[in-house]
Amino acid sequence: MRFFYSLLMLVLQPVLKAKLRRRGQVEPGYLEAVPERFGYYAQTSATHSGQYVWIHAVSLGETRAAAVLLEGLRQALPQIKILLTHGTATGRNQGQTLLREGDVQVWQPWDTPQAVARFLRHFKPAAGIVLETEVWPNMVHACQAAHIPLLLVNARMSEKSQRKAQRLAWLSRPAYAGLSGVWAQTPADAQRLQALGAKVRAVLGNLKFDAQADTAQLAQALLWKKRLQRPVITLASSREGEENLWLDALQALKDSALDAQAHLRAAQWLVVPRHPQRFDEVAQLMQQRGWQVLRRSQWTASGPELGDGNTLWLGDSMGEMALYFGLSDVALLGGSFAPLGGQNLIEATACGCPVVMGPHTFNFELAAELALAAGAAERAEDMAHAITLALQIACSGADENAHVAACAEFSQQHRGATERTVQAVLAYLK
Repeated sequence: MRFFYSLLMLVLQPVLKAKLRRRGQVEPGYLEAVPERFGYYAQTSATHSGQYVWIHAVSLGETRAAAVLLEGLRQALPQIKILLTHGTATGRNQGQTLLREGDVQVWQPWDTPQAVARFLRHFKPAAGIVLETEVWPNMVHACQAAHIPLLLVNARMSEKSQRKAQRLAWLSRPAYAGLSGVWAQTPADAQRLQALGAKVRAVLGNLKFDAQADTAQLAQALLWKKRLQRPVITLASSREGEENLWLDALQALKDSALDAQAHLRAAQWLVVPRHPQRFDEVAQLMQQRGWQVLRRSQWTASGPELGDGNTLWLGDSMGEMALYFGLSDVALLGGSFAPLGGQNLIEATACGCPVVMGPHTFNFELAAELALAAGAAERAEDMAHAITLALQIACSGADENAHVAACAEFSQQHRGATERTVQAVLAYLK
């Protein structure tokens, strides 16, 4: 059956190229080094097997987790050379900050037998470490054949993803079973992965709890926040469709009685879309709905200017989530108000920013429940309810202080996954 999968992936190569061209019109990063996607490299090939430890972090969130893992690996193995791969432009851009002399960064190869074989033959990695979810059948098979240990760390598996994988069990089960070892974030993740045939070695927690917030961005946010006269409420990492829900809820307050309008004006509202190619789209959407828009790219050195209550802020930059969370008194969790599973709430709480989540957090199920239990987050039934909760927290000093303290305790309690993960994988690297 893998033969038919491989044939499909080969046939889809022109589709991938067309998609990269379209994405590249908005995000030029997708047009960089396209031949790498198909196993052709400008870098000098490895002179001997075992020169690199390959780490795959498909996108931005996984690359942030890779940062703390890499720090731990470098401490344990100071001479380690890293081969870092990604699937998205945001992941690749962030990954550049992790490289040291002798490291290499390329795109993840498209999962055809030919591209995968060229990748492994060119770089000759000693082992592969995949973060969170990226399991590709041909890559697993090729690593097995080449006796290259392929490890899945910080692994997660939602019920939705498990159902999808089970429908393709003829393809997914050999892939998961072919991994040399799997270390899960939570017991539920471990159980679902085991049901798919994975060799789950242990449950080690989430690496993202060990990531340190950008202190320079937090300091800048604190300076700017001192001159603001209203609390800031942010819709963070919003996904398509959620901005409309958010604007509908704000409009309802705008059209309501005077006391509701006063609640609307009591806070400054900020939205940070998850994907940079949507910045202009979201700005246009807000303007079409009658709002003034002040973009991050228009802020001065002294920070953003408060509007008259009819101005919304748009975070149109990448790599500045610590700045946005530092400015914010409360964050609405993007991806959780549409059935998308929610974005990572750990970064917000690490910055001392309480979170209000929608009903859909299956991608980070345990982290969401732990944050609720700790008082670092609240659950809303929909966007309108979320805005009400956010206003209550942001405009009540005692409530906000309690939530901020809970964020600090929540973040501290769940650290340590990096050290455990490093110890687990060292045997395969040595």
